Amino acid sequence: MEASEQSRDLTSRRSFLLKGAAVGAASLGAGGVLLEPSEALASGGLTKGDAAILRFLAAAEIIETDIWQQYNELAGIQDSEVPGGSGNPDYTAAVTILDSDMAQYIHDNTDDEISHAAFLNAYLQAHGAQTVNLDKFRTLPSSQATGAQQIGRLTNLMQLTVNTSFWTRYRSDSLNPDLGDTLPQAIPDLATGQHPAIPRTDADLAPTDHLNAIAFTAGFHFAWIEQGGTSLYAGLAQRATHSEVLRILLSIGGSEIMHFQTWQDKAGNALPLTDPTTGLTFPDLNADGELTQTNLIMPEPTPFLDRKFPIVSIIRPTETDGVAMGAVNAFTADGLFIGQSPEFFAVLTGLAKAADAARHGS
Repeated sequence: MEASEQSRDLTSRRSFLLKGAAVGAASLGAGGVLLEPSEALASGGLTKGDAAILRFLAAAEIIETDIWQQYNELAGIQDSEVPGGSGNPDYTAAVTILDSDMAQYIHDNTDDEISHAAFLNAYLQAHGAQTVNLDKFRTLPSSQATGAQQIGRLTNLMQLTVNTSFWTRYRSDSLNPDLGDTLPQAIPDLATGQHPAIPRTDADLAPTDHLNAIAFTAGFHFAWIEQGGTSLYAGLAQRATHSEVLRILLSIGGSEIMHFQTWQDKAGNALPLTDPTTGLTFPDLNADGELTQTNLIMPEPTPFLDRKFPIVSIIRPTETDGVAMGAVNAFTADGLFIGQSPEFFAVLTGLAKAADAARHGS
């Protein structure tokens, strides 16, 4: 199946989604208008800033969908909601160490991201705004392991450098990146080198601890993806103008929070081990106190806004300045875009800068 056909298949059941215009490096095609735009915006349409925010989030959700689709093909449930792939029994079994329901969770997270991308593009088009289609950049190779479709991808899950400071950030009662603090890595080895989160070929299915290390990398990557979405929506919501756009950001952002809560709980079930093939080590997270304790999945109270206030349980970070470009930089540092074209980076950077330039009321 061609990459563009896959994208259409993934969204075809969302009957409200209209055909999006392709994104180019220099310009975006104009979208169409639905017959009955939302009453809240019917009189004036989207502001330039609100449209830029929604467009960047649509691109981010398309990228997330590409990530989750690859995970689902190998370790999730393939059905009419999330088509593609045929599953990899060995990798699925390794991921199941984290939770017996992982296949369902992976499927549902994938389905959610498909719905987010479809809704955001449909909403943009409903209000005559430019939409986002990244199909021309589906050029990266697929895993060659049993179960994966052989189609072009937007993202690379086979050379990841996963920042696991989110783990300690949500467990600290004294440090907050919004106040300039730096948090330690929960899994130091994942933050260096390049690690596969899916088997690259069937050769990665053995030895057992090598495959388990790949599955555990995926488990922490799941949580990393969704904690990023949690902060991204909260940061950009502060720049929205129309109440309905704010409602969209708060509502979709809330589901990202639910995803993160699920995945950090499951990642905590990773067993201590050292990959005999690569040397990647997963330590015993319960051996070093509360900062890495696995069952502390509720956000610990921490400083917020100013250290003069009492600590409070919050999402963090929620700083809005540069939040979209920060997400692009985080995706890039993660290794997701290894192999992508300069044009892809130009398009994504342009979308991010436009979203960061949005101001409430403009």
